Amino acid sequence: MDDRPPHPRSRRHPEPRLALLSVPFALIAIVTVVDILAPPEVHLGPFLVAAPAVTASFAGPRTTAAVGAVAVLAQAVVAVWRTTLTDLNHTFQIIALILISAFVTFFAHLREVHEAQLTQLRSVAEAAQEVVLRPLRDRMGPLRVASVYLAAEAEAQIGGDLYAAARTAHGTRLLIGDVRGKGLEAIGEAAIVLGAFRAAAHKEVDLPELVAHLEAAVAADPDGGDDEPAAPGEGFTTAAVLDIPDGEMILRLVSCGHPPPLLLRGGRVVPLEVDQPAPPLGLTEFVDTGFAAQTFSFEPGDIVLLYTDGVIEARDEAGSFYPLPDRTADWPGDGPDALLRHLCADLLAHSPGGLLGDDAAMVAIERVDGTR
Repeated sequence: MDDRPPHPRSRRHPEPRLALLSVPFALIAIVTVVDILAPPEVHLGPFLVAAPAVTASFAGPRTTAAVGAVAVLAQAVVAVWRTTLTDLNHTFQIIALILISAFVTFFAHLREVHEAQLTQLRSVAEAAQEVVLRPLRDRMGPLRVASVYLAAEAEAQIGGDLYAAARTAHGTRLLIGDVRGKGLEAIGEAAIVLGAFRAAAHKEVDLPELVAHLEAAVAADPDGGDDEPAAPGEGFTTAAVLDIPDGEMILRLVSCGHPPPLLLRGGRVVPLEVDQPAPPLGLTEFVDTGFAAQTFSFEPGDIVLLYTDGVIEARDEAGSFYPLPDRTADWPGDGPDALLRHLCADLLAHSPGGLLGDDAAMVAIERVDGTR
């Protein structure tokens, strides 16, 4: 499971549905008939401008212009029927209708151009997001893996939260992190961390060395151009990095200011708290002591849940945080995929209107057996 909220791409020129298109034509017909049958002192012609105005809200410029032309023709019919086409009152009504129809047609054109630009930008963003946050494989050696990303922004698929996995000669390494900040800057910082992880995770280095490599990548100023270090505290990334050997029933964990993973075993949920957590990546003034990996038991049937703070900091209408350990303990099913589907549905139900205040990511890893 690699599930991200679907955001269907807008069609560049969406065809108006027949039901919607019938509204302006019905309006023209009704106003025309009533205006013809009305007393001489009553003039309903000005109401015809509503037809092209309504059409411009859902249709393109050609359809809007066509409806405007029909409205002008209807006004001309009313003028001929009631007096003459050259009657001063009807002449001004026709001229005003032509000008307003042209005006709304122009704005329908601008809206269509803007929608086309948004569609193109969204396509580029989706392609970039796929490159930055690649889907995780469902099976990696003796592990079953599932992941989910819930973006807080309606038009985004990823933000500052990140996760990645890599196979080595002896096991699997996983990363989950959360970049400080939001928007394009956060995505750029996430790309730096992910790129550094993918470049170094396959190498024969121990876990502290791998995390040190990530620290060096984050500490470098990506905008400096001269390899100058960034000012401490300006940008940082919380992260949890795991190394899960294929042949040993353990996992090694380095935590850099990240919420502790949860171990699900036999209906119990145990936070994997490390004794010596490191500061978040990028806080270079605090990393002189180096990074330390701590070992935990990870047996067949166990599931480890990685998550970002967007999950545990989600609030309900009363302002209460989402109780992830309790909701995880209440989960009746099995398998990482089913676990994340349960938690996603429960998390969105916990949040008012199903809207999260921050991006949220989760990765669930289950050891299926003790061999590769």
